[in-house]
Amino acid sequence: MTPSELAAYLDRIRYGGPREPGRAALTALHEAHVGAIPFENLDILLGRPIRLEPEVLLAKLVVARRGGYCFEQNSLFLGALTALGFAARPLAARVRAGTSELRPRTHMLLRVELVEGPFLADVGFGGEGPVHPIPFTAGHEAWTLDTGYRLRREDELWVLQGNLTGEWADLYAFGLEAQHAVDFEMANHFTSTWPASSFRHALTAQRSWPGGRAILRNRDLTLREGQRSRQEQVRDPEHLLELLASHFGLAFPSGTRFSRPEF
Repeated sequence: MTPSELAAYLDRIRYGGPREPGRAALTALHEAHVGAIPFENLDILLGRPIRLEPEVLLAKLVVARRGGYCFEQNSLFLGALTALGFAARPLAARVRAGTSELRPRTHMLLRVELVEGPFLADVGFGGEGPVHPIPFTAGHEAWTLDTGYRLRREDELWVLQGNLTGEWADLYAFGLEAQHAVDFEMANHFTSTWPASSFRHALTAQRSWPGGRAILRNRDLTLREGQRSRQEQVRDPEHLLELLASHFGLAFPSGTRFSRPEF
């Protein structure tokens, strides 16, 4: 990422905090990213390919002010961290949230090395993902208001757990083996084109900030702020476009139609 591209990225996430590689900057950048760039799968539902080349990610997520899913989000964040001088590398995970079945490695996360030790950074988890980075210490609990995260060991694996309802639940499991661009190209192709992929059958958009989330799943919009939560139903395709613009900053021309949800 060039200096001008980095400047455009920082402007996109409205970031004016510290830039020196360290915990303060990593935490602030992580929070700013998830608050500004929504998780979403809308291109898949428009029949468009998901591409991971750096210039494509910048054009989509920064210039066009769109969002994306894990491979796009964390690839962009990795590029920005590297440009700022952080030592970071990508890892691959098997998602466990919502199932007890063994799933393929279709999630990308980052391990960032700091003076204090390594941290997990993940700006692209579409479930109850972390707003802030998490120390790579088994059992250490990291809380953002009433939402907790921790890592646990499972033989040679690390498992990220979340606590939203008072109970800890596995979100995903991963190892520390090196991952390369070609690994994520394969996983991205599978996730975005496999006929049974959930990303082809459900519309999703999410934006997170400390203490709150906006979550859209098909026709159900949930807005949470602290302990307060309210729901809204999408009435029709034009109402969907209005909600995408007002709650997620995602602007589409009137008349745009996604393959899901069906009205």
